[in-house]
Amino acid sequence: MMSRMRRGLAWIALGMSVSIVGCQTVQTTRGGEVGVDRRQTMLVSSAEVDAAAKQQYAQIVEEAQKKGTLNRDPATTERVRRIAQRLIPHTAVFRDDAPRWQWEVNVLTSSDVNAWCMPGGKIAVYTGLVEKLKITDDELAAVMGHEISHALREHARERMTRQAVTGVGLAVVEVLTGVQLGDVGQMLAQSMFVLPNSRESEQEADRIGVELAARAAYDPRAAVTLWNKMQSLGGSQPPQWLSTHPSHESRVKDLQNYSQRVLPLYEKAAKS
Repeated sequence: MMSRMRRGLAWIALGMSVSIVGCQTVQTTRGGEVGVDRRQTMLVSSAEVDAAAKQQYAQIVEEAQKKGTLNRDPATTERVRRIAQRLIPHTAVFRDDAPRWQWEVNVLTSSDVNAWCMPGGKIAVYTGLVEKLKITDDELAAVMGHEISHALREHARERMTRQAVTGVGLAVVEVLTGVQLGDVGQMLAQSMFVLPNSRESEQEADRIGVELAARAAYDPRAAVTLWNKMQSLGGSQPPQWLSTHPSHESRVKDLQNYSQRVLPLYEKAAKS
């Protein structure tokens, strides 16, 4: 009786997982010179994700304004926005709608070495990134190009889908075995399904990012010097198979390869 019930529940859970996986396969971007053309499975609509990002970004900006940490240094703010203005038009190479997004670019005073771009083009750069790395314009363009690429590829939306699929997959295993996997199962699922895909997303953003920088007349090779600077900051780094980011060595090697691939675009843009 329990066995038949367990098998029945397993088929229901499996059907749910198949339904989720087959929900919607999309091509978010064109490949560009770097050839990023992987199709992605999406569960949540882009409109829902963009609306949530817009609301969250507004809250972050409002909070920073209250704390006096929003665009405190006019020179740094102008510098970051100038680089963004050069990068954004070239997003059209990868998707037609991107230049028309409601782009926002702000600088947050924080010791964190960080930057991000929410879905729909909501960008934040932290002063710790600029100050601790003594970052050049070319390197800053590499960072911002990378973060913009996450938004172009809708990686946040894709990650939400993967998390939902992973959750259903765990339910299938638990029903079939009768064993509650708990934290161990969660960690295994993260290692097998979520984290490798996250590294893939990082690699895609690296590759598209160097092309955006090159087309905007920023030296794409600065992405290599940037990550060498990041490495020099020190701190422990987990093994690549337990990290959402590629190892330093594999990342630099890939960036060296792809920065050379888009170097003619940079040389052409620099002359114009």
